[in-house]
Amino acid sequence: MPGTPPTRYVYLGPEGTFTEQALRTIPAAERGSRIPARSVPEALDAVRSGEADAALVPLENSVGGAVPVTLDELATGTPLVITREVVLPVEFQLAAARLIPLHEIRTVAAHPQASAQCRAFLRTHLPDAAVVDVLSNAAAAIAAAAGEYDAAICAPIGVPRNRLTVLADKIADRPDAVTRFALLSRPAPPGAPSGDDITSLAVSIAHDRVGALLAVLTELAVRGINLSRIESRPTGEQLGIYVFFLDCTGHVAEARLGEALQGLRRICADVRFLGSYPRHRWSAAETVRPTDPPTGLSNHDFADSAAWLARLRAGEPA
Repeated sequence: MPGTPPTRYVYLGPEGTFTEQALRTIPAAERGSRIPARSVPEALDAVRSGEADAALVPLENSVGGAVPVTLDELATGTPLVITREVVLPVEFQLAAARLIPLHEIRTVAAHPQASAQCRAFLRTHLPDAAVVDVLSNAAAAIAAAAGEYDAAICAPIGVPRNRLTVLADKIADRPDAVTRFALLSRPAPPGAPSGDDITSLAVSIAHDRVGALLAVLTELAVRGINLSRIESRPTGEQLGIYVFFLDCTGHVAEARLGEALQGLRRICADVRFLGSYPRHRWSAAETVRPTDPPTGLSNHDFADSAAWLARLRAGEPA
């Protein structure tokens, strides 16, 4: 993100959830203020109104898929742009206020998504326990700490915060599950290309035109741009009208992606730019390995052809 990093952060609360844990992986957020919001719209409206500089909200989960409310907010209202993504492993723990044998547990507090991702563990180790739905992973930890329930399924960040004892670690059915979060700010010039970037778009097409979606994909394919994600959401206007969310490899400052955006602008009913930002890297030492485009479709090839055309138009030797 160019310029001065944000100092006032808001995130989908409450405290002690995976979103707070993800936010605290950002050095500037660790130094700045962090305020929980009650919902994704509330978090993003705080940025739109200027009450906060940036908001971190969940975008998609590798098990549960996209977060619909986040996509809907990105497609409507005053525009915001993604300046960073954070990908966090989803590791659930079974914790309690004191050390207790698993066979003595009769009630477990859990957010419905958490218990759904830990079904195998619950079925195998706590077959007789009643799983009680609560509003968040943080609420589960707080309730277990208060003695309202024998145990809780919670995020690791909630264990020390509520002085709980871990009874079982990494209890999710899929140990490699991750959640992707987006850091959103008010529109500003994007940072310089990193060499391994993602550009996100929300695209509306003419629903009554044959091949409209194919035309969108063709604008990317003919320029060697990889489409890493596509997701559709109904607009709410009428049945059959959708907005498509696209994640493309590349940066808006690069010639070939710039050409693709111009092409999409010409053929689509609407194109909303959602940001160009570096792909998540698990560590600063991780090697960037951008995918090589086909011959003739590199950024250098596009810049060279643009310079050639400029010389032709100027009457200079080509």
